[in-house]
Amino acid sequence: MAVAVLSAPPAEEPATMAKTKRCAGSAARLLALAAMSLSSLGLSSLALSTPGLAQPAPAAGQAPAARPAGAPPRTMALPRIRPWTGDLDGMLKRRTVRILVPYSKTLFFVDRGRQMGLNAEFGQALEDWLNKRHPQRNLRIYVAFVPTARDQLLPALVAGLGDIVAANLTVTPEREAAIDFARPWMRDVREVVVTGPGAPALTRIEDLAGQTVHVRASSSYATHLASLSRRLVSEGARPIVIAPADENLEDEDLMEMVHAGLLPFAVVDEHKAKVWAEVLSGLTLRPDLVVHAGGEIAWAMRENSPLLRAELDAFFAQHQAGTSFGNTLRRRYFTDTRMARNALAEDDARRHGELLGLFQRYGGQYGFDALMISAQGYQESQLDQSRRSPRGAVGIMQLLPATARSPEVGISDIGTSAENNIHAGARYLRHLVDTYINDPGLSERNRTLFAFAAYNAGPGNLRRFRARAKAEGLNPDVWFNNVEQAAALIVGRETPQYVSNIYKYYTAYRMLAERERDQARGTTAPDPAAASLPTGSDAAAPNPIAPDPATRPRTP
Repeated sequence: MAVAVLSAPPAEEPATMAKTKRCAGSAARLLALAAMSLSSLGLSSLALSTPGLAQPAPAAGQAPAARPAGAPPRTMALPRIRPWTGDLDGMLKRRTVRILVPYSKTLFFVDRGRQMGLNAEFGQALEDWLNKRHPQRNLRIYVAFVPTARDQLLPALVAGLGDIVAANLTVTPEREAAIDFARPWMRDVREVVVTGPGAPALTRIEDLAGQTVHVRASSSYATHLASLSRRLVSEGARPIVIAPADENLEDEDLMEMVHAGLLPFAVVDEHKAKVWAEVLSGLTLRPDLVVHAGGEIAWAMRENSPLLRAELDAFFAQHQAGTSFGNTLRRRYFTDTRMARNALAEDDARRHGELLGLFQRYGGQYGFDALMISAQGYQESQLDQSRRSPRGAVGIMQLLPATARSPEVGISDIGTSAENNIHAGARYLRHLVDTYINDPGLSERNRTLFAFAAYNAGPGNLRRFRARAKAEGLNPDVWFNNVEQAAALIVGRETPQYVSNIYKYYTAYRMLAERERDQARGTTAPDPAAASLPTGSDAAAPNPIAPDPATRPRTP
């Protein structure tokens, strides 16, 4: 199958250079607002629709047709991205519009080469819309998706590494000071609290005083929680403790964690919570606990882009929520049921406590964080030594007996002995790292995440994932938002979901360990979420290959 490759942008014209200068003020304000550095921008590759495979656009305002099961996939392109900051007229000359998106199983993801998600469908509709309104013989306009870490979306936009941000962004004054928004595609959005099993009792929004709430620092939830907290303090109450969540965790991830009891509650957009509360039995929507009301969700663009703004305004007038098209997409992409289990449920916590000594012993022996290895054991078997798979894998770490007996591992009796099973799993992970993942430039966190991917999909597939990531212009040394995308292209979502779940369980075990340490020191935390979640930056992330699990992980 031919793969569409985006040509390099043309040299910047004088008018574009003037616009670039006008964008400099926006960049300065945005960087000050987000406390980020563009030098740390880890931009991923573009995803393009393949020429000749575009589906006909539905009539304006009509529901999009479901993609046939056997339809050819849209594939990833192989361009190198250069900064470019023009308006729609320049995009039409280039025949390309670049949309920055977060890599998310709701908004945008790739499964065996096929682009899926709410934004993938919106992008296809925009592509068809533009080609109908601005036709040029034999030169189709392409919408290209640029999967980008959520906390890097707006800096990338201002820097000219994309033309639009489609990320379910709420319009806020802070954001409007640095960028422009198109006509909202959803209005009257409320940000509400969702609670999980065992959450502290909340009867009114003021009961959040003194509670710890994990939200992405880049989100509007953080802005609105801070405003609510200031109001509570002015009324004599305690402030809300706003803890930064990992920027790799999307809203649906946080809701899964609440449902599973890993977090007591979260703040999310009500329209998302309504759908997920029907899917996640442990998630309770609290429409009476409103953090912010009257919000608007819109696509973002650079300042001084009047032509693009007018085009998007016209597009969303016929594709916004309330139209058949908008409503169909909103329903279609909020129904993923692969979710995290409750790693802190009573029975699971008891098993974890009973086995922690073994994870500490063999994690320390082979240079791994005991909590990370125990999180993998939970993903494999829910820490159940009696577990057997149809393929013959056994025990907590779900190893094949033949693998355990191999010269690389050399441990027998993994089916009846939990200790031998954990020992074999840790030794096999060490073998994978030493043999296939020994690049000196890798961060320790990514080395471990790669080891988990190899454990699940095999070391040969890991080599394919990293090679494909490099070919796509992604970073072959970083798992999240990079190699995980290549893995999804090659084997589908199983391996990315496997690694993602381990990371969530690791977060849960860290919170449990920190709570127990606080209790031992006489400083009790109100709930497991009182500990801070790891954040998305590799530089600031805790070292997951650390033989001393008692060392408190660093948080930024």
